Amino acid sequence: MRRSRKLAALLTAGILSLAATACGGDSDNGDADDPSTGGGDAPSSDIKVGMAYDVGGRGDQSFNDSAAKGLDQAVEEFGMEPQESEAEDGEAETAREERLRTFADAGYDPIIAVGFAYAASVGKVAKEYPEVHFAIIDDASLEAEPNVASLVFAEEQGSFLVGAAAALKSEAGHVGFVGGVETPLIQKFEAGYVAGAQAVNPDIKVDVKYLTQVPDFSGFADPAKGKTAAQGMYDAGADIVYHAAGGSGGGVFEAASEAGAKAIGVDSDQYNTADPAVKDVILTSMLKNVNVAVYEYLKSIADSGGEEFPAGVTTYDLSVDGVGYSTSGGFVDDITGDLDEFKQQIIDGEIEVPTAP
Repeated sequence: MRRSRKLAALLTAGILSLAATACGGDSDNGDADDPSTGGGDAPSSDIKVGMAYDVGGRGDQSFNDSAAKGLDQAVEEFGMEPQESEAEDGEAETAREERLRTFADAGYDPIIAVGFAYAASVGKVAKEYPEVHFAIIDDASLEAEPNVASLVFAEEQGSFLVGAAAALKSEAGHVGFVGGVETPLIQKFEAGYVAGAQAVNPDIKVDVKYLTQVPDFSGFADPAKGKTAAQGMYDAGADIVYHAAGGSGGGVFEAASEAGAKAIGVDSDQYNTADPAVKDVILTSMLKNVNVAVYEYLKSIADSGGEEFPAGVTTYDLSVDGVGYSTSGGFVDDITGDLDEFKQQIIDGEIEVPTAP
């Protein structure tokens, strides 16, 4: 077993190259989505990867889609066999456990759990299957488990940059934040966003609204709630709203479009993934390169021929471009100098970004 707590420091080149290319029921993408079926020279591998998505799954245009992108690239390059499944809204913890057990019993190794909501399930099932290897995104509580890799991000740092962008672009001196579910993870987005906005304008007003509370995770997959929350902020005078709400963010964009205002996306470059009818309202997006984390995790396994698996905690922050901001649409071209200056100050330790409101 090879532990890789410092793996992120070695991944900068991969992250930079990948960032330049493009948060239902069970589905098997082993044939339909596997480019390795396309020709005799395609790569082939005995490695079988299980991907357990959070609520919203593949197609959420956010967090889950970013993870899927990393899986797709690994399948294409290494010929791994994928199997995918996603969480149902409101499902019991036992359902998450059984999803992971089903993968393990079918010979999938590694198994990747997308989202902190899987923490308890991964912790339990990893003990039951000590020879199977797991990765979990957005949770570091399982650091001591020898067969678990924790892939985490400095969301507060990327959120600081888009908060600064919001303040630099706001004509009203009034912005907003919509969180999907009020958890310590999503509070990191809020804390960074508010700190970045206040670094530009100490007097700026920041409205904050969470769509649901734990254990209700539907706030990540309810565009109607996202739209209602954002409409309230725009009606109250905000002219830019940042969402960290997964699939609910589509509703935030609709509200921005109807209000003639702007919004900020999350996780992926949502200018390129959102409905074309609303993409022009997306000022920027806080990039959280989940695809890079998934791809690099699987690459390290492929490079060892399936003999070595990372474990421990790997953190993707601004110093390795694990988080950042997008420039698609050209709406922030005039302030990239300011944002990049803030970025360097964070990397150099001159600015310490809070992780809690």
